[in-house]
Amino acid sequence: MPAPQLPSTANVYLYGMIVLSTVHRIVGDFPEADGYGEIEETHVVPGGETGNSALVLARWGHRVKVAGPFLGRQTREEILGFLAPRGIDCSGLRYDPSFDGVRDLVVVGGKSRAVFGRFGHYFSGSRRWADPERADIAAADIVGIDPFFGAQSAEVGRLCIELGRPYVTIDCEPESALHRCAAATVVSAEYLRGRFPSRDRRELLRLYAAQTAGLVIMTCGSEEILFARGRGRKRSLKPFTIVPKSTLGAGDTFRGGVVHALHNGLSDEGVVRFAAATAACVCRRFPVALDPPGLEEIRALAEGGAQPGPEL
Repeated sequence: MPAPQLPSTANVYLYGMIVLSTVHRIVGDFPEADGYGEIEETHVVPGGETGNSALVLARWGHRVKVAGPFLGRQTREEILGFLAPRGIDCSGLRYDPSFDGVRDLVVVGGKSRAVFGRFGHYFSGSRRWADPERADIAAADIVGIDPFFGAQSAEVGRLCIELGRPYVTIDCEPESALHRCAAATVVSAEYLRGRFPSRDRRELLRLYAAQTAGLVIMTCGSEEILFARGRGRKRSLKPFTIVPKSTLGAGDTFRGGVVHALHNGLSDEGVVRFAAATAACVCRRFPVALDPPGLEEIRALAEGGAQPGPEL
């Protein structure tokens, strides 16, 4: 994969989910029901789609500003104390002292993980996420948008279009404005299984690609990645073969890899390869928040991996 020797950095604005995660890694695989699992290590670190993307992008030298969910009584000090020293601008995060904040519990065992949270309660209660600031988007070179905040996420997309800022989004409806106007959309197999349980991924790739001039990427864990742009060629790429330590954060940081690669002008194949290599390098460590992979490690894997498959 051709990669710039001196990649340029960007002002990146990320609007989306940041949680405070308590993460347990157990010895071996998950126990059977009523069984016992030994906890090997525990960490309390920021996570979420935007949180993990911010950590890798800041590690690569980008100037990152985050916004989205309000911080609460149990999350403000921990999240700000972790992200700000790593160069991430958290001035867009608001504080709401009336609630605890967004937290989850993650258990990682073998090649699997289980997430326990209260997101259903969070999204069904009072709105506790911020409106986007026009000035933040105007100051950005490229934007990442989580679709989970409804009208506010859509407004970020609208402002990006108005201001001429490219953006990357994830897991949204194929007919949505957020997808249609994106520079790239990353769609996970988990989302597709829930939204289109009986549809083939290749069929869905064509559906998504027909709705946008941007790049569409469909991920599926260790299975092949599908990608296409508009009515052009539909391609696939097999993820890189590694010995995983944990898959936690792989999908979130894949989006971070897409943001970086698009900003640096890589080809569609180059974008997918770099993002896939990012996710693979993340799977080699636990937790990613404490040790985000650097560009040299990612490039080394991306440049030595398998070639894309034939046109679909």
